[in-house]
Amino acid sequence: MDKCPKCGNPLAQITTTKTGKQLQRCSTGSWDTETRSSVGCDYVKWLEVAPKELDEICPKCGAQLVLAVTRFGKKMKKCSKGTWNKELKKAEGCDYIEWINGTTEKLDEDCPDCGEKLVLFTTAAGKKMKKCSTSGWDREKKVATGCKYIQWLKPDEYQAKEDNGGEEFLPSEE
Repeated sequence: MDKCPKCGNPLAQITTTKTGKQLQRCSTGSWDTETRSSVGCDYVKWLEVAPKELDEICPKCGAQLVLAVTRFGKKMKKCSKGTWNKELKKAEGCDYIEWINGTTEKLDEDCPDCGEKLVLFTTAAGKKMKKCSTSGWDREKKVATGCKYIQWLKPDEYQAKEDNGGEEFLPSEE
């Protein structure tokens, strides 16, 4: 059994976060969701999540695509033939990647700031917010555009969908 490098106690079992990341913390430590802080030993060992094979073919080379999760919880479809060479710090093999962004659903609610309709936006990590349908982002200027109303929702304020590894964010098969 692995031992904590900070305090020498054994490490606890591997757990999976809501975003799909996996971690193993010290057995004497825990996460307090109310204070959003560690209690006890704060050592956490983040584990790499193995890519999940998809029933899709790479449009560049014809190999199978996989659903991968970055260490920050972002999801992407990428070619199974693509790899990262840590020593050379460059990609090798097929370089096809399609980032999976959030989804937007129309709501029958009016924006309290401007009166336009609100939308429910779900991030690729599964977090939800109500925002004005006129809001946007100017990539060049790196500034928000349109109405700036946003209301982040807590998990108890919406019915959480069953965790299916982020497949709800994949494009429809139409």
